[in-house]
Amino acid sequence: MKNFENNVQYIKYLVNKSVASHFFKGTLGKTITSAQEIAEEIIPGPKPTFRCCIYKERHIVEDRVRLVMDPTEDNIVINVLDSACDECPIDRFVVTEACRGCLGHKCQEVCPRGAITIVKNKSYINQDLCIECGRCKQACPFDAISEVKRPCMRACAVGAVTIDENRKAKINHDKCISCGACVQQCPFGAIVDKSYVVDVLRLLRDSFNNTGYHVYAAVAPAIASQFPDVATGQVYAGIKELGFYEVVEAAIGGDMVTMAETEEFVETIDEKGWKTTSCCPAFVDYVRKNFPDQMEHVSTVVSPMIAIARAIKAKDDKAKVVFMGPCTAKKVEIKQDDLRGAVDYVLTFEELRSLLDAKEIDLDKLEAISAGEPSSYGRIFARTGGVAESVRRVAKLEGIDKEINPIRCSGIDECMKALRLASFGRLEENLIEGMACKFGCTGGAASLIHEARGIEMINKYSREALTDDPSEGFRGYDMAGINMERDFGLEKKEEPKAEPETEAVKAEPKAEPAVEVKEEPKAEEKPKAKRTKKADAEPAEE
Repeated sequence: MKNFENNVQYIKYLVNKSVASHFFKGTLGKTITSAQEIAEEIIPGPKPTFRCCIYKERHIVEDRVRLVMDPTEDNIVINVLDSACDECPIDRFVVTEACRGCLGHKCQEVCPRGAITIVKNKSYINQDLCIECGRCKQACPFDAISEVKRPCMRACAVGAVTIDENRKAKINHDKCISCGACVQQCPFGAIVDKSYVVDVLRLLRDSFNNTGYHVYAAVAPAIASQFPDVATGQVYAGIKELGFYEVVEAAIGGDMVTMAETEEFVETIDEKGWKTTSCCPAFVDYVRKNFPDQMEHVSTVVSPMIAIARAIKAKDDKAKVVFMGPCTAKKVEIKQDDLRGAVDYVLTFEELRSLLDAKEIDLDKLEAISAGEPSSYGRIFARTGGVAESVRRVAKLEGIDKEINPIRCSGIDECMKALRLASFGRLEENLIEGMACKFGCTGGAASLIHEARGIEMINKYSREALTDDPSEGFRGYDMAGINMERDFGLEKKEEPKAEPETEAVKAEPKAEPAVEVKEEPKAEEKPKAKRTKKADAEPAEE
């Protein structure tokens, strides 16, 4: 547990660990009263390690600490840390020495802003005029114009990251799907996700050792790929040592979702023609913002996180639920109107590791514990293809004679391509499994490890399950009365408001119509398909 993928991840770890350590010691807010004090602990000096001087480093770390100690109250999860965003290349297109000074000057001809001039037969780009359209690069026959694209912009497939007037990164939240790709790829750590670390620590403290209420940890199955040096059961034991009442595998929620997902697919596929999964909140948000007219094809089944949280709270009326996973978009999902109240807070795997080390929990020395017995299929929700395979498995077990032909999308780029094909009626498959992160959840932005080997680790953990029947994975939970459906508000269309009349208009006499026109009754709208799915998913009969 000592290695980190990069220094950005390490600095984030140090900040979260320091804040948590002081919380556990009871010094946060007492002897430690400011973010500056923690920043000085992390950056003692006298020599800088990653910036020009220790004062710059402390200023950035101080801003990071402040965001952990006192996070913003809004529901925006992905934010830019201005103090850290100042060393990325700012000139995207530059003419290199490869410029031959050709007679054609195609670069100059295609520039819509007249930003290119010819000096001594060489092209030069006036960066004050350049709008970074890239036409000059495309037109140059010698490929003499280089493109230096900011890592955050390159990482954002939906085009939500731009630069502001000060040439710092700026996020368009109307486009952002909170996938966290920019957070992961920014080499200076200038883009951060909202932290609930202190909120979770307070939740645990104020439970008075789980006597006032019970704090559950619902852990995503991708955890099996994050701590390769210890058994997954030891990680569960470590989480319980943090003060949680119980640790539950979110894969149990995956089994619940599989049953509901299969039922919805069978009931609606003939009418809809094609469907998408709804487990990945970033993918669902992408469809909502970019293909709103295709939202009727998105499954209305809740994600495994919401399913297991609702099941826990139905079973224990004193329950509070903290979800732990690799996903920054989950921090948005828990605040959405139709899902609010199911999950209290979200911690990422990066934050979890910080808490374990802050409390000096040695996972190697702990005895492994169980967090439930989901099916092998509930566990493979953590990697690309898992949801589709689970649905097909249930269809086979229940003898459903309906073709399920999925396309497995690993990363938002593949999701975009599949949705375009589907919207034009050219998709050969009938089920889009949408995963915004490459490799699926195991490659989530807030994972500790982003490697392809994570898939094999998930498969290995899946093989350790006691059953391969999803209907058996949630035994012990009474699903009667559990709402497994989402409400995307597709039928809640507001009527356009009439423009208020001005005084001048009110004063004018209104002309009477020459012919009386009787209002025809409005044609009845074609009702949208709505599942009458049972609230409970009973296990299949053996």
